[in-house]
Amino acid sequence: MRKSKILAMALVSVLTISSLTGCGGNPNNNTNPTTNQTTTSGGSNSETTSGSSETTTSDNSSTPKAPVVDNGGEPIKDLVMTQSQGSHECETLNWLYTQTGSTSEVLTNLVDGLLSCDVYGNLVPAIATEWGTEDGGLTWTFKLRNDVTWVDVNGNKMADCTAQDFITGLEWVLNAAKNDANNTSMPIDLISGAKEYYDYTKSLPTEEAMALDTTKFLEIVGVEAPDDYTLIYHCITEKPYFDSVATYNCLYPVSAAMIEQITPQGFKEVSNDQLWYNGCYRLTSFIYNNEKVMEKNESYWDKDCTLFDSVTVKMVEGSDVSYQLYQAGEIDAVGLNESQFSTIYNDPNHEYYNNLVETYPSKYAYVVHFNYNKRKDDGTDDTNWNTAISNEAFRQAWYYGLDFTEYMARSNPLNPNKQTLDTFTGRGLCFTSDGTDYTTLVTDLLDHGSTDRSDGQGKAARLNAEKFAEAKAQAMAELTEQGVTFPVQADYFILSGSQTSLDAAEVLKKVFSQCFGDDFIQLNIRTYVSNLTQEVRNPRLQSFFINGWGADYADPQNYLGQMVYPGDNAFYAQYYENVPDASADVQAVFEEFTGLVEEADKITDDLDKRYAAFAEAEAFMINHALFVPVFNQINFKVTRINHFSTINAPFGIQPNKYKNWETSTVAYTADDYAAFEAAYEAGRPTD
Repeated sequence: MRKSKILAMALVSVLTISSLTGCGGNPNNNTNPTTNQTTTSGGSNSETTSGSSETTTSDNSSTPKAPVVDNGGEPIKDLVMTQSQGSHECETLNWLYTQTGSTSEVLTNLVDGLLSCDVYGNLVPAIATEWGTEDGGLTWTFKLRNDVTWVDVNGNKMADCTAQDFITGLEWVLNAAKNDANNTSMPIDLISGAKEYYDYTKSLPTEEAMALDTTKFLEIVGVEAPDDYTLIYHCITEKPYFDSVATYNCLYPVSAAMIEQITPQGFKEVSNDQLWYNGCYRLTSFIYNNEKVMEKNESYWDKDCTLFDSVTVKMVEGSDVSYQLYQAGEIDAVGLNESQFSTIYNDPNHEYYNNLVETYPSKYAYVVHFNYNKRKDDGTDDTNWNTAISNEAFRQAWYYGLDFTEYMARSNPLNPNKQTLDTFTGRGLCFTSDGTDYTTLVTDLLDHGSTDRSDGQGKAARLNAEKFAEAKAQAMAELTEQGVTFPVQADYFILSGSQTSLDAAEVLKKVFSQCFGDDFIQLNIRTYVSNLTQEVRNPRLQSFFINGWGADYADPQNYLGQMVYPGDNAFYAQYYENVPDASADVQAVFEEFTGLVEEADKITDDLDKRYAAFAEAEAFMINHALFVPVFNQINFKVTRINHFSTINAPFGIQPNKYKNWETSTVAYTADDYAAFEAAYEAGRPTD
């Protein structure tokens, strides 16, 4: 048996503070990124090794840990964190249904899948103790441990976790009545019979599909369980990266006995006191937009790991409240906005002056997602916006003209353009055989040419004043003939009552005015009350979102597959861009892009050729300005957590798992972080 090795991303160094720049804002007004779907930047080759069978056990020897720094504190026993209300709250507690990072960050602590990753991004055992393929990725076999149990919210043991639970989970994902189309794109693209089963359930009356067990599923889909602790997947074609998918929740287990107890509809709307858990923690309290409390699962299978006794996540309206809670000693880490950073940085006598640390890049690549079928508040089409955004010159004016430097400075005032991205796919996901980052292949094909970001400081290479002026003039001439009125109104939504969100949006409004001119596009700051999805995205009221995606598995297809049309399972094309209801011109460009993605995905025997073909598809999408790349967030914090000790991977939902974290009741300093980084790099695997 052979095992894929994913060698990980390099962390950003703790910098020497030397200067201060302006202001900007966090995307969608969150203190943390908002959508799933999973870490980027730096790194070395992604490769599949071949040779003799390899068995990996589940002890901690396969998970290198950061060194302990004695700073006078004690390990934290009860961790307390914050998240932003509204758009960063859990959408559901059903881990098979969610596709958002804000939800997965919680649920990854409640359930384990087949595999996880270590601090360097290497695949390591979770419920599977060994795994591999003997035929180049066509068939994958996972051997499961026999000591994993399901417990209820009170910690009572309810059932053993077996291979059948993974089959039950995949049936739920692929059942159109049970799971809509959520998380189906991965198994449909990878597993034989998955699309056929999805289409079969979609053709049935809802009640009949909801009543299905796994009998018909096993007749159609290429998955089997020869015994309770062996699981075999049959792929459509050779998929050498399939094991990285095992870190994502589309392949996660669920107990059929629990579903029988609470009914299929009950699982679709499950509450924390109904759930059965097999992960590190139990969610013992969940007050929407207020607080979540997770308590250690005493029956957790990994007896050698380090867990907190409890983890509390407080939901707050913005970073100002989080900072106040940190000052009061009530939470253990806080990301700093521009004003907070400036106050600390400019005062050598400030109590946190020596505690400013710069984090490594977030796991999300942020871009501007246009809404190609916007509606007004009364539900009618916003014809002015929809006509404008269908015009390629109009979109290219955004691409060549919109400089996010001041906006990005909200999360990193010192080095805002260190965060700049030029692609849709995040850096560090995969590499060619000579070590070239896949994203470099993309930038080499862009109309503006390649860019060297080795210093991480340059502005976006797409910015071009001459091309912007040409695109603006062309767009205004063409659209005026079509009856579009200027300035075009662009609606941008923030959480009502959040001063942090408003501050960020005001900076974005200023950026629009400076970059576009008040005669071309006008940004309207609008508000929602509590739920961005229900109040804004579903009724299609936004002109655009700035939204982040992190990979579910280690291949460019996972990024690009979210933008294909037609495709029920394309997350962004369906739910953000609304391409199925876009103009014929927009649909034609998306269809051409989709053809390029499909051709690239057929290449499975040569990863260099595969990546080159995907790069052609991604460059096509960028050159037609179907979206605008923005950034990969790198912010400053004051923290009692050593982030070099956390799971660090460019895919899956496990990076936010509160497991084996090194912490201290005394805040870490920049010197502590320098020591952490030096030890981390010294321990990096080289094979």
